[in-house]
Amino acid sequence: MNKKWITIMGSGILAVGIAGAGIGFANSDRMEVTGGTIQIHNQTEAEFPDLAKITIDQADRYALGQILKTGLEDENGFLVYGVEVVTADKIIMEVKVDAGSGKVLAAERDTPDKNEEDDENGDNED
Repeated sequence: MNKKWITIMGSGILAVGIAGAGIGFANSDRMEVTGGTIQIHNQTEAEFPDLAKITIDQADRYALGQILKTGLEDENGFLVYGVEVVTADKIIMEVKVDAGSGKVLAAERDTPDKNEEDDENGDNED
């Protein structure tokens, strides 16, 4: 029983640590990814899912926020999940999560997509 309790406590402490790191990045505008655990050389985008070591669900949890969209991306030669989230303050953030380790590598305030701006202004031609 003690081992089970220690495992649960350890997982909780790890989750709080990851959340703290994510929140720290969410308050910054540092976006350039300068490292990662999975380098992209000549792989095509169709090969990205086979290279990733964490799942899309794990990446979403590390990004912290309400998820708008998530996808694998080549960012400066490294495989990352680009996760667009809405923070508790209703700010849209673009978070880059390492596809190998789950570490938050970068985050910045996101600007609305052009199509979203057109829809909000009633300029949609559909």
